[in-house]
Amino acid sequence: MTATTPPPQAEPEVRKAPPPPDSGARPGTARRSLLRALPVSPAVVLLLLFLAGPIVYCVVIAFTDLQLTGQAEESFVGFDNFTRAFRDEAFLNAVWLTLVFTVLSSLIGQNTLGLALASLMQRASKPVRTLTGGIVVTAWVLPEVVAGFLLYAFFRREGTLNAVLDGLHLPSQNWLFTLPILAVSFANVWRGTAFSMLVYSAALNEIPKEVTEAAEVDGASGWRRMWHVTLPMIRRSIGTNLMLNTLQTLSVFGLIWVMTRGGPSGKSQTLPLFMHEQAFQNSLIGYGTAVALLLLLIGSLFSVVYLRLLRTEV
Repeated sequence: MTATTPPPQAEPEVRKAPPPPDSGARPGTARRSLLRALPVSPAVVLLLLFLAGPIVYCVVIAFTDLQLTGQAEESFVGFDNFTRAFRDEAFLNAVWLTLVFTVLSSLIGQNTLGLALASLMQRASKPVRTLTGGIVVTAWVLPEVVAGFLLYAFFRREGTLNAVLDGLHLPSQNWLFTLPILAVSFANVWRGTAFSMLVYSAALNEIPKEVTEAAEVDGASGWRRMWHVTLPMIRRSIGTNLMLNTLQTLSVFGLIWVMTRGGPSGKSQTLPLFMHEQAFQNSLIGYGTAVALLLLLIGSLFSVVYLRLLRTEV
């Protein structure tokens, strides 16, 4: 007879105890979170009080007919201020001049000249770099009103530019009357190029020398190295510089006000000057604030475009 082995017995199932019910956040965790937020709470309060508060108030009065004088109380007018702006030829002219001023002085002038100066200073001697950087930065740190008076003295009918042209026996003219938007664009380039130069100088210093030396050994000329090597490697710095310069240029007021006050006949009246005229000279606070919100929208559109370009890989 053969012995039979008994069948294996199943091990008893071990039941796990159910997890305890969630009793919420522990008091210690909430207390730590509160203590971590406590140091930044004064800054948050100040931002809400002095930044978010005025912005919300401006949005509210942009939909009213608030005036400085001759009005007992304001009333809600909806989108009337905005529709009025788009029907106003002076507003459309200010939008066009703002775009021209931004493209000429920021996108083309400051950006291109800043990159050129930064590239040339990379190859210049130390005394030349120091002298050039000091001159350019001096124009940047001048107050906007002072820079406006200097450029007014340069472009006026009896100013420095016409004196030089007369000395060279070349025709002169009243630049602030015949070409006012070009004159204020040049003034903004003269004053703001230093920022672009500093940004691009820092970006060019970060490019490894081995990369440019390898391109030079391969026979790439200066322009080819700039286009195929340098510009792609500083792409993010270019986008950041363009965004900051554009936002700063859109809000330029004092420089143009001192030089031309938006004249003659509105030929240099950008949106900040148009907004000032409507709000404080014509006493139309509601309409002027609506124009300010439209200017904020234009700046936001530029920022969105630049941010999307920064995300795009080369």
